[in-house]
Amino acid sequence: MPRNRKVARTLALLAVPVLLGTAGCSTGPLGSDDPNTLRVVDYYNNEPSNTSIQHALDKCANETGVDLVRNTIPGEALVQKVLQMASSDTLPDLLMLDNPDMAQFASIGGLVPLDKFDVDTQGISENVLDAGSYQGEVYGLAPTVNTISLFYNKDILRKQGIEPPDTWAELKRTAKQLTTKDRYGFAFSGAASYEGTWQFLPFMWSNGGDETNIDSKEVTEALQLLTDMVKAGSVSQSVVNWGQGEVIDRFIGQKAAMVVNGPWNLPRLKAEATFDFGVVPIPVPDPGDTSVAPLGGEVWTVPKTENPDKQAMAAEMIECLNTDENQMAMAKDRLTIPSKPDVAAEYAKQSEAAETFVNQVGGARARTAKLGEDWPATAQAIYTAVQTALTGQASPEVALDRAARTIK
Repeated sequence: MPRNRKVARTLALLAVPVLLGTAGCSTGPLGSDDPNTLRVVDYYNNEPSNTSIQHALDKCANETGVDLVRNTIPGEALVQKVLQMASSDTLPDLLMLDNPDMAQFASIGGLVPLDKFDVDTQGISENVLDAGSYQGEVYGLAPTVNTISLFYNKDILRKQGIEPPDTWAELKRTAKQLTTKDRYGFAFSGAASYEGTWQFLPFMWSNGGDETNIDSKEVTEALQLLTDMVKAGSVSQSVVNWGQGEVIDRFIGQKAAMVVNGPWNLPRLKAEATFDFGVVPIPVPDPGDTSVAPLGGEVWTVPKTENPDKQAMAAEMIECLNTDENQMAMAKDRLTIPSKPDVAAEYAKQSEAAETFVNQVGGARARTAKLGEDWPATAQAIYTAVQTALTGQASPEVALDRAARTIK
């Protein structure tokens, strides 16, 4: 989308009133003017993230000598709420954003680059820095990150003498072999949402596809793979209605033998799954290819306010959240991956699953690295094409051609 249209749309969003109450805060009134109190906004309102992040924030607040007022907002409402805060000059002092949303706020001048405060970024991986950057400047840091891999039911595969798939051909064959009248061989989220795009990206990127050219041969081949499996009956067409939560529900209920999902579900799987499961990289087109997955995770940022002292204190908080010790603590609590490779390597020793996700994160790609604030429009075009192809409304080639026209 051309930049002038993007800015116009953002300004239109700024004008929209948002009818939300305070979702929750840890101490004090949300609008505190105490010079030593920082207002914090994030979307960690579910456990174990809520408690883990609160502990990390409290620890860093104590170390930096500040008080905090924390407001947690449901994830689906955060962007609109923060845009409304920007329009009314009530931005918080410390703001968490999902990494693909950060460029939008940086592009309208709502954030301050972290190098203004000499925030130490040494040791943080380049792909994590890419996810927190806009036009070459770092605006946000993620203490921990995540990605997606392939979960598989070890009991089912072992019973049939099948190894987890490494390539697309093996994935198609294995999914077909594992499909019964009561169970699909494979499942993923093909929803009409950013989750649907997120789960398609490993197939697109691992085949050499690119978000700047979504109607290319490489992207078409990736969508053809998933469409073929739906047509073969080894993947339910209902994946177009399933978010990642519904996908893991079916895995736990043994209604799907293999699924694409993330490490945040490991605690639930360990608590609820009645079978042995494993995690491997998402299959690639050909032997020896690299599995490239999207980099997930949230970045902590310093909004542009009229209080430089509080901006500096917020930057100190971000630096504190990204110490080796704090990255490791949050990773263990939340089953996410430290953003420093050296810390992540130590974390990988915890389990086979942790090692798989650490390795997948090492080669993961930031969604906004190439498109910046224009990523959301492309993400919508991609999931629209996925929906169109999987429901049989058009071939993958036609679906992607139509989608590409909406952003060119």
